Amino acid sequence: MRVRVIKQVATHVLCCLVPLKYKAIAFPKTNAGPFDYNLVMQVFTDCADAVVLSLTAELNIAVDHHLYLMSFVEYSKFVQEGDVVIIFMGHDSMMPVKVQSGAQTQTRFGVIRHSSDLIGQRFGSKVTCSKGGWVYVLHPTPELWTVNLPHRTQILYTTDIANITLMLELKPGSVVCESGTGSGSLSHAILRTIAPTGHLHTVEFHAQRAEKAIEEFKEHKVSHLVTVRNQDVCKEGFGVTGVADAVFLDIPSPWEAVIHAKRAMKRKGGRLCSFSPCIEQVQRTCEALLDHGFEEICTLEVLLRVHDVRTVTLPLPDFGPEDDSTDSTQIMSSAGQEEVPNTGNTSVVCRTATAPREMAGHTGYLTFATKPRD
Repeated sequence: MRVRVIKQVATHVLCCLVPLKYKAIAFPKTNAGPFDYNLVMQVFTDCADAVVLSLTAELNIAVDHHLYLMSFVEYSKFVQEGDVVIIFMGHDSMMPVKVQSGAQTQTRFGVIRHSSDLIGQRFGSKVTCSKGGWVYVLHPTPELWTVNLPHRTQILYTTDIANITLMLELKPGSVVCESGTGSGSLSHAILRTIAPTGHLHTVEFHAQRAEKAIEEFKEHKVSHLVTVRNQDVCKEGFGVTGVADAVFLDIPSPWEAVIHAKRAMKRKGGRLCSFSPCIEQVQRTCEALLDHGFEEICTLEVLLRVHDVRTVTLPLPDFGPEDDSTDSTQIMSSAGQEEVPNTGNTSVVCRTATAPREMAGHTGYLTFATKPRD
């Protein structure tokens, strides 16, 4: 209640501080009137949000986290203390940072001071560092986290993750069982897909990795959507029975966990996926799936080949003079922007897509299967 009152007062004060004539100049005209009232109010509302964050911090008033706090499954407007942000310095240079009042982060462009440069800024803002260079402050997403997370194990990347979430038919409200948790790359993607009413039951054999995963889920504001268990899934299962819409296995011997995966699934059936780097693992897993009544078993491998767009110069062959040609003949480049004299050694400049000289090869095999209705 107090937060709503503070925001209403802040919006009213901001509106009163700016004379009407300046509003009319600063914002574009529309058919609805001399200036865009909706745009004006949106700007003032955003300013009021920033005022609310500052005042509630000073007065120690609780704020609804769904409106103001960062989460990996919901987007917020402003950076606050305790948030995890992605510092973007280039497509090949990013880093995750936990925002803390009084802290500093060193980059090749200089120092980023959390109190003055991050807290209160909009996500997506351009921040100038101490050396004059600049970076972008991005809202964390599962895709950005995958390429920036601290590696505790080998992880799944976006290419495989996209196929897994599609083929498992995940949607908001789905209940998923996963083993093992590892570094949490796939876990974050699953959580965003099944939010806000779904739940993830993830099992990790290694105790320290399980504890670290619990800490990260709390830090990323998704702990209410996930239950982490430290146990051996091949012997103890997932800790739940008859609740899962889908099961994912990323363990050395997935065939030993197939029976537990079947028990965890709902009676109406569900989907299963197993990730294995070796074809021998795939063979034993497929045999176990058949033995336990799974259907529609298929295995696929996803290879990503990214093409680079670049400008190249191609020589034009000299076929000799034509009967109706002259020395002043002009040859247009394929882009239609340059004229090259026909001197016998002509070339054309064009843009083309070329395959990379090196590319990521085999990551693993994805085996999918369907548990039929009991």
